[in-house]
Amino acid sequence: YGKQSYVVNDMAFSPDSTKIAIGQSDNIIFVYRIGEDWGDKKAICNKFVQTSAVTCLLWPADQSIVYGLVDGKVRLANTQTSKSSTIYGTESCVVSLASNDSQCYVCVCVSVSGKGILSGHADGTVVRYFFNDEGSGDSQGKLLVHPCPPYALAWAANSIMVGGCDKRVVAYGREGHVLQTFEYSRDRTEKEFTVAVTSPSGQSVVFGSFDRLRVFNWAPRRGVWDEAKPKEILNLYTITSLAWKKDGSRLCAGTLCGGVELFDCCLRRTIYKNKFEMTYVGLSQVIVRNLSSGTRVVLKSHYGYEIEEVKIMGKDRFLVAHTSDTLLLGDLLSNKLSEVAWPGSGGNEKFFFENESVCMIFNAGELSLVEYSSNEILGSVRTEFMNPHLIRKQRGVEDNKKLAYLIDIKTICIVDLAGGYNLGTINQNSKIDWLELNETGRKLLFRDKKLRLHLYDIETSVKTTLLSFCSYVQWVPGSDVVVAQNRGNLCVWYSIDSPESITMFPIKGDIVDLERVDGKTDVIVTEGVSTVTYTLDEGLIEFGTAIDDGDYDRATAFLETLEMSPETEAMWKTLSKLALEGQQLHIAERCFAALGDVSTVRFLHQTNQIADKVSHEMGGDGTEFFQVRAHVAMLDKNFKLAEMHYMEQNSIDEAIEMYQELHMWDDCIAVAEAKGHPELDSLRGNYYQWLTETGQDEKAGEVKESEADFQGAINLYLKAGLPAKAARLAISRPEINNNNDTVSRIAASLIKGETGQSCLYWFLSPDSHLFSSQKPAGDLYEKIRNNQRALECYVKGEAFRKAVELARLAFPAEVVKLEENWGDYLVQQKQMDAAINHFIEAGCSLKAIEAAIAARQWKKAVHIWSYRRIHLQGNTT
Repeated sequence: YGKQSYVVNDMAFSPDSTKIAIGQSDNIIFVYRIGEDWGDKKAICNKFVQTSAVTCLLWPADQSIVYGLVDGKVRLANTQTSKSSTIYGTESCVVSLASNDSQCYVCVCVSVSGKGILSGHADGTVVRYFFNDEGSGDSQGKLLVHPCPPYALAWAANSIMVGGCDKRVVAYGREGHVLQTFEYSRDRTEKEFTVAVTSPSGQSVVFGSFDRLRVFNWAPRRGVWDEAKPKEILNLYTITSLAWKKDGSRLCAGTLCGGVELFDCCLRRTIYKNKFEMTYVGLSQVIVRNLSSGTRVVLKSHYGYEIEEVKIMGKDRFLVAHTSDTLLLGDLLSNKLSEVAWPGSGGNEKFFFENESVCMIFNAGELSLVEYSSNEILGSVRTEFMNPHLIRKQRGVEDNKKLAYLIDIKTICIVDLAGGYNLGTINQNSKIDWLELNETGRKLLFRDKKLRLHLYDIETSVKTTLLSFCSYVQWVPGSDVVVAQNRGNLCVWYSIDSPESITMFPIKGDIVDLERVDGKTDVIVTEGVSTVTYTLDEGLIEFGTAIDDGDYDRATAFLETLEMSPETEAMWKTLSKLALEGQQLHIAERCFAALGDVSTVRFLHQTNQIADKVSHEMGGDGTEFFQVRAHVAMLDKNFKLAEMHYMEQNSIDEAIEMYQELHMWDDCIAVAEAKGHPELDSLRGNYYQWLTETGQDEKAGEVKESEADFQGAINLYLKAGLPAKAARLAISRPEINNNNDTVSRIAASLIKGETGQSCLYWFLSPDSHLFSSQKPAGDLYEKIRNNQRALECYVKGEAFRKAVELARLAFPAEVVKLEENWGDYLVQQKQMDAAINHFIEAGCSLKAIEAAIAARQWKKAVHIWSYRRIHLQGNTT
């Protein structure tokens, strides 16, 4: 060539096909922007100048341009920075490049994952390089040496295929050892192999030579390459390039003479139900085309397993295919495909497609859920009661995946599939025949065999019975509205958060279906031979949809158009709760205004003023300001959280003021004490004054007691009519029980307010079953040595133990009488055993014998009688 002449040695499209790289023999690579349409303007966007001629190049997905040079270097060109760098260098010319993930050229080959390359050199060397080995552990660098320059090089899924001028095709293993050799040197019609290409699945390789294409297919069950019948085309001449369509359905061949040939590639083609065409382009890849719409889905086993059979189920929307070890599922409408591990199950599975985002598979007592587009099983549970109505998977946000299913016929279990934990278990007395989660996964409806309809709130674990008789029930699709039939009534819950708010319409027949189409919801009712349609209030349904979407402004605007009714009031309450949780305080203020809650409206208005001021001064919406967060916590009655927000900002005065306004003085003083507030004494005084003004004498007495003002506390306890509490304090404090006047006042109050033993004794004594002697008026009189009054109190309070002990010291003559009274009291209390000894002490032998007989103490009765007879005989003598 002359100085101004050059040859285009190779070219490659970018992964998005909007650019093309041209490798030239004059030591340069140009990158052209060609656009997406034929009419788009063409322009050079990158230029990479080299030290030697470019022999081959490729443009892998997610990588920069890889190219080889005559001097043996393999380099990388970055189109973002317009800079190039050397990946590695050799002493031998890079003869060509190839890629099996987009278009295929010759002799450097990208791995099936697109994360590594192979380069073939004129000395027969094949070098492997990884951009990212993805943990495979495969070695890098010189991999093998082929007997001749490897002009035809392909990196398939299970081996590396190499061909050249020696008329042989050799399959090498991952570490360069020979697996298989296909010898054609004795075939005089065969010429050298010039190019090779790998199918998108990596399980087929095509080699090009003179007038011939040779096809090799991987047999996964036998683990070897099988050669198919070669494709011979007379006068095609030498094939210089090959490219395989991404879905594997077409193979394009370029020839030395400028010809371009397009081949249809498939193992077999079938028509399914006269609706779908299935093209098996490889053992592990099938193209499914809808004959009516023309849409196509490429079903491929990522593990390379052979696809045995493809079925289309679920109203012609869902794909199901088996391999030897996996199960392939797909949604034709959304083009979401999944492949999950599924060891041989015998083909006895039952598939349920009622949920648009998840396929439910029931096999041998086990339920498995597979989410379309996910290659792992979402969850598996054991259940013997499989029915599409009895098991629901909640679709929605990524982390909202809940499953409700029957453990047995009377027990419901609710699990969180994302977190893998149990949300609740519901036990019923009767069999359950229907259940269904709502779309947000917060509510569960279920019905038992007695036709009772129940609602279960998953967040609060509260179960509510909606109807005692229900012949039909269904959630309205896309909303939280419930439709049910109770005998001759159509029942509708537009706001399920308020189960008591129900709208009822009389009907004459039975509900048979519920349809929601084009923004209109109809309940289909059969009345005899005719069918009647009842249209629901779409506005009320739309409110629930707005709530689910989090569009509270739209929900508010809708509610403002309605007149106040029980249903509307329930919706306002629901919206107010959600608005507070979502920190949308202006909407919450509007909700409470509609509900007529003036105090809450005033409080929220003050809160919004604070938030607006902060937003104006500091930016943002102001809801994260500590005062605003404290106010929201106060609305939620979480006062400790509000206190925490104040204390984090050292706003002690505001925390104290909050508790003062709420009359929570104990917490108020606790905060002041913890922080050493200078107004602590003033706060205590205000607290005491407020207690006395509001007539809370008992609480005021406790305050005085905590301040060690025991006399003042006793006065307040007596004023509050609590002499027993005053007595307890007096007994525990020596300085009080030495004051005869105070003790007399307390004792007098106790006697005056006495209503039996409860005024004198509060707690049961563990040894006598009588009331304890810690707080009686008798103890008080005994403290001031007024023994007569103390004895009277003990007797009147039936505290005979204390009475006898006091009598033995002060009134010995009364002991016998008190023992008899004590025995009589115990007989009244049916304590015959205990009464016997007291009667003996009192000398009442007949009463002792009667008590022993009543207690069935026959020996003791005989003993007492014998002793009494001897005593009488002695007296007679």
